Amino acid sequence: MTFQELNLKTPLYNALDDLGFKHPTPVQSQSFGPVASGKDVVGIAQTGTGKTFAYLLPILRDLKYSRQENPRVLILVPTRELVVQVVQEAEKLSKYINNRILGVYGGTNINTQKREVAQGLDILVATPGRLYDLAVSRVLQLKSIQKLVIDEVDVMLDLGFRHQLMNIFDILPQRRQNIMFSATMTADVDQLISDFFINPERISIAVSGTPLENIKQLSYEAPNFYTKLNLLEHLLAEKDIYTKILIFVGTKKMADRLFEMLNEIFPNEVSVIHSNKTQNYRLRSIEEFENGEQRLLVATDVMARGLDIDDISHVINFDTPEYPENYMHRIGRTGRADKEGVSILLSTKNEMDNKLKIEDLMQLKIETLEIPEAVTISNELIEEERPVIKEHYNPIKKTDEDAPGPAFHEKKDKNKKENLGGSYRREIAKKYKKPKTRGDKNYNRRNKKR
Repeated sequence: MTFQELNLKTPLYNALDDLGFKHPTPVQSQSFGPVASGKDVVGIAQTGTGKTFAYLLPILRDLKYSRQENPRVLILVPTRELVVQVVQEAEKLSKYINNRILGVYGGTNINTQKREVAQGLDILVATPGRLYDLAVSRVLQLKSIQKLVIDEVDVMLDLGFRHQLMNIFDILPQRRQNIMFSATMTADVDQLISDFFINPERISIAVSGTPLENIKQLSYEAPNFYTKLNLLEHLLAEKDIYTKILIFVGTKKMADRLFEMLNEIFPNEVSVIHSNKTQNYRLRSIEEFENGEQRLLVATDVMARGLDIDDISHVINFDTPEYPENYMHRIGRTGRADKEGVSILLSTKNEMDNKLKIEDLMQLKIETLEIPEAVTISNELIEEERPVIKEHYNPIKKTDEDAPGPAFHEKKDKNKKENLGGSYRREIAKKYKKPKTRGDKNYNRRNKKR
């Protein structure tokens, strides 16, 4: 099937020709009709299958020229990096179309974004938090939104954006088309669909856990962090084979540690991204990696989710993720657009259960290779790998019974007064003959005469 069969318009055909795209991916061909029809659509497809173009092509085809200031299309994504990426993809397809596209996200000056919004736009790409801030400030009006796209919705919910999404739904027009794309279908995603979508058409290209056929999967079993590092140094030394490598780790602390060590081994070839880095640093790291200025990029799961970077030769899982779905998202960074890719999984003994979960999800056994003889097997352990030493019974050690008690001193006389409470108030009432009946002002006077 070619793009000519999708009934696009000439400006889009020209843009696709400039990009060198001839054939749509399955998710693009199957999504085009339902999205163009105006129905609510839910698409489940692997990462790397072209979901962004799947919703952009039908939206841009039917987006007519307008001078109105308020946006007509809203695209929500979970991270700042994805905002930049979706804006770039939309601009590529809009090369011969007269429309206005803007991306907004947190971590930057909101006043600058307010000025850009006030100039008018057609398509707004945003993270939920910054979008809601702009809407509350009344600078951004959402009353003209005709189409709402939620991309990578499973990540959005994992990051805790459900509350912001609910607030955004409340201020959007009731009559709109809802379009949702996700790599996995979780219970939270299903609940969101039930609450806000109207009889959506579901498009499922591949079930979660189906590995892409053009990704070769390999694994190594290593005893500890430093052995993994030695193996990594041995593999990455072959620069002709390992040309563009994305290395995943589970935590920000591990990302920084691995970056510092790899930077000593391969100076000026490594960059890193995670949520503690500044926005400019993260965007610069991605740009340098994408342009080939850096050969290695160390990343956490959230930061690299959904990023579309061309020609990644290898994805290396430095650790084995606890959730098997994360493994699927990781390896989906390579082998994109029908190109060949390689995934390498490194596992310690403690991570073998996680590896089995991944194989169960894929219903596929990952080929395990022997560690090359040239790689040094280290006995050194990092802090997280060292066993927790429990102290044996120590009769000399002080117990809680030996601990000093609370400070105590004798009360002063003025603080020893008796709390007379309610009985005291009743005695005073008897003495001064307070009225027993509301409004009986002569009660005291009558009793006094007696």
